[in-house]
Amino acid sequence: MLALVLAAINLRPGLTSFAPLIERIAQELDLSRSVISLTTALPVLLMGLLAPLAPRLAVRIGLERAITLCMALIAVALALRAIGHIAPLLIATAGLLGAGIAVAGPLLSGFIKRYFSDRMGTAGAWYSLCMTIGGTAGVVFTVPATQLLGDDWGLGLAVWFVPAAIALAVWLKVPAAGEPAGQQQGGLPWRQPRAWLISLYFALQAGLFYGLATWLVARYHEAGFSLLESNAFFSGFMLVGLPASFLMPWLAQRFGRRHWLMVACGVVATLCLAVITWLPTFSPVAICMLLGVALNGTFSLSLILPMYEAATPLDVSRLTAMMLCTGYCLACFSPVLTGFGRDLGGDYRLPFTALTLASATMIVLASRLGPRRIAVR
Repeated sequence: MLALVLAAINLRPGLTSFAPLIERIAQELDLSRSVISLTTALPVLLMGLLAPLAPRLAVRIGLERAITLCMALIAVALALRAIGHIAPLLIATAGLLGAGIAVAGPLLSGFIKRYFSDRMGTAGAWYSLCMTIGGTAGVVFTVPATQLLGDDWGLGLAVWFVPAAIALAVWLKVPAAGEPAGQQQGGLPWRQPRAWLISLYFALQAGLFYGLATWLVARYHEAGFSLLESNAFFSGFMLVGLPASFLMPWLAQRFGRRHWLMVACGVVATLCLAVITWLPTFSPVAICMLLGVALNGTFSLSLILPMYEAATPLDVSRLTAMMLCTGYCLACFSPVLTGFGRDLGGDYRLPFTALTLASATMIVLASRLGPRRIAVR
């Protein structure tokens, strides 16, 4: 459980730590909003493209050793950000980070299925909670860390190497278990319609999260709030999601009917995004907190779906790999298109309207995800 918690904590700070500093980095490196958004979009793209490698790597070197390798890659990427004041190097670290997260995600789902099969809801709750804690910490503590380190944003981004190194040290001690001979075959369930439904739902919620993680602060700043106030709204968005990311998987295990929880979260998210788009000055603290509950709820519920849909650890990893591959390959366009929409339209109303429509589509997909098991082939 300690290994699972530490791995989950390190899957998001490298991504979310950019949001409070993105405008400053863009100005200092003389980059457009579309280009600087690659620091978020590239990892998300690689998290999709490389996810199918995860089950194959697990078969080759073992589930536990593959996750250990991912932790090492994440630690290296974060350490390099200390010298990342050159745009190509900064974007390259984003690519390395995305590669590590891409493979770790599906494998950690399989890890939960292997070691916590009798309490997947609880283990999944801790997994999503700790991932949310890591993402929130990246938002909340990056600016103070930057200020403490001589106002050097490179060092502020690289400070997240420390928890990554701790996680790596723990995973090096996790004993490896061999994979059953019958689990050596099989690819991703590309021919399963329900697997596509799950994947598209994940793509929408991930696209919403990464679009907001990149541009929500800028949206409120454009609406007339100070940068400090805008960062406070975003911090509230992230912080209030902590209990939701734990509570939703627990409720799904306790009461069943996961899809109705997903529908409810989608409705709340859609209403909040509509307010942010057209009435950004209306109760921003409450709106951001409600949005944080809704989107963290959809994220944590989507993470546990493959654990209930597939029968074995590697089958869970395969379904998760397809979900992440499809989801992140589509979601990676959200930060870039949102930034492009801002450059094109002159304000954030157009791109945030698109995010609102995406959230409404998520409601429709969630209503069709009632309990059922997929035969992964």
